[in-house]
Amino acid sequence: MVNDDTNVLILDAGSGIRALNDSGLIDGYQEINILLTHLHMDHIQGLGFFLPFFVPGRKVNIWGPSGTSHLVERLNRYLSPPLFPVRIRDFKCDLGILDIPMKPFRIGTFAIYAKYICHPGPTLGFRVENEGRTITYIPDHEPALASRSFPDIPQWTSGYDLAKDTDLLIHDAQFTDEEYKTRRGWGHSSYNHALAFARLTNARRMALFHHDPSHDDERLEQIYADHDCGNMDFDVFLSREGETVEV
Repeated sequence: MVNDDTNVLILDAGSGIRALNDSGLIDGYQEINILLTHLHMDHIQGLGFFLPFFVPGRKVNIWGPSGTSHLVERLNRYLSPPLFPVRIRDFKCDLGILDIPMKPFRIGTFAIYAKYICHPGPTLGFRVENEGRTITYIPDHEPALASRSFPDIPQWTSGYDLAKDTDLLIHDAQFTDEEYKTRRGWGHSSYNHALAFARLTNARRMALFHHDPSHDDERLEQIYADHDCGNMDFDVFLSREGETVEV
């Protein structure tokens, strides 16, 4: 989540979006914009539990990748019985549902650039710039699969333009190298691929993201140590639920 004086951006809408309801973090903003990278269930399953949708007059926009049908039709496949009891038409807010343009656009003071990246299904990564600072958000990504010679050739590397010289890179790091051997093509990165991508793009800080659900905190800390992440020439840290990072 990033914000200026009047707008707040929420990147994807998994189960974690529910925690914003009582956090106070979205209070007072004139407009809420939810930017969806793609429509896999783990990135949209929190939508029906986001209370601002049920506040009359509250301005909320959902942005998502374009497809063969309108975004509202694709979202309705989840937000309708038998998968969910409440339909989008039952939302009470001032709702906008918008395709993300494939050219730079602005929301408030934010300059946003979206680009398709290597992950099954139409999937975007985002670069968000504001007041000279940049966040790159690529939560589901397999750059090694889309490159002829990863990580040596930037122009052949998925997501390179989004992450180049970014202040904070939030990036997929789901697998160990051993796990990746049997999961190639699933759309996610190994730790070494994620770190190589950050180094290639000259990212200043990196948040390792999209942890494998089978990895508990102890396992994640061990993988982090095994890859010597604390001794890189750029700052690398594990994303944690509820953590606040200032850019």
